[in-house]
Amino acid sequence: MKNKFYVFQDSYLIPISGTSEKLHIKHIYTHQEGPPVFMLHGAIEDGRIFYSESGKGLAPYLAHKGYDVYVADLRGRGQSIPKIDRHARYGQTEQITQDIPTLLNFIRSQRGSAKQHWVAHSWGGVLLASYWARFSEFHNHVHSMIFLASKRQIHVKSFQKTLVMDFFWKYGARIFIKLFGFLPINWIQKSADNESEKSHLGIMKWVNPQYPWIDLEDGFNYGQEIIKTTLPPTLHLVGASDAFLGHPHDVKRFMEETGIKTFDYKVLSQQAGNKKNYGHVDIMTSPEAIHDHFPIILDWMKKHELPKKITTPKDAMRHSPPVRSKK
Repeated sequence: MKNKFYVFQDSYLIPISGTSEKLHIKHIYTHQEGPPVFMLHGAIEDGRIFYSESGKGLAPYLAHKGYDVYVADLRGRGQSIPKIDRHARYGQTEQITQDIPTLLNFIRSQRGSAKQHWVAHSWGGVLLASYWARFSEFHNHVHSMIFLASKRQIHVKSFQKTLVMDFFWKYGARIFIKLFGFLPINWIQKSADNESEKSHLGIMKWVNPQYPWIDLEDGFNYGQEIIKTTLPPTLHLVGASDAFLGHPHDVKRFMEETGIKTFDYKVLSQQAGNKKNYGHVDIMTSPEAIHDHFPIILDWMKKHELPKKITTPKDAMRHSPPVRSKK
């Protein structure tokens, strides 16, 4: 199977109410009647984790299969304007309470009440789960969620984790922020994207196992509220070689924290029959992903678009509640 697809790609800039800033959303499709899919990137990245202009990635793959895909760039990232600089005064609270609602309402303006699928990589899963905990507007309008390498806290210990998170992210990043007023990751790694000071602080708090899932701005308790909701059927995929940014053990902890009842969880590894042991980024970008786990995502979405077969009270009595997967 080819690893790039011939699809249509349009770009939109969406104003954020009450600000001069605009969010970019990439619309990728072959036709616009399929189920809509919303994709959200993680920290120090943008929407390009899901696609390339040449038609590679999960978004073109799903568009080729008939889905109507919308890939977001959060505020200041990717093609959103303006770029993050020392004047950026926004972080996770704004991403959850302003950016995500603006993006979802734009999709609704294009597709009406059509039920959506939500896909997130890494920290994007934390932001989407936080939105779900805080707002109920889309609770009946999502078929399923797919989280790839999404964790909230980092419990695992390793040399790589110590070097990157405990040394650079905690101390080195603060030096850059003091010098420039933001974290210029793109200057260090061209494929990465910058972080605002406020966003960096929020991430540092939430990955700490000692810090609760509470909003740094207004004290909203996401951890307490999300377990009162019912998440859509959620597929969690994680790479066996993800050392700490989405380690399988931390992904499981995040799953438990969200209280999901209908879910599946797969570790992508050679031992499990995959072509390689995936890491944090190549779970999205590897050419092998098209054969290994993109079809798993496709099957999950199709499965949960099917209507429930409950037509009579007797059928309803026989219909048992979702059972927690043991995978």
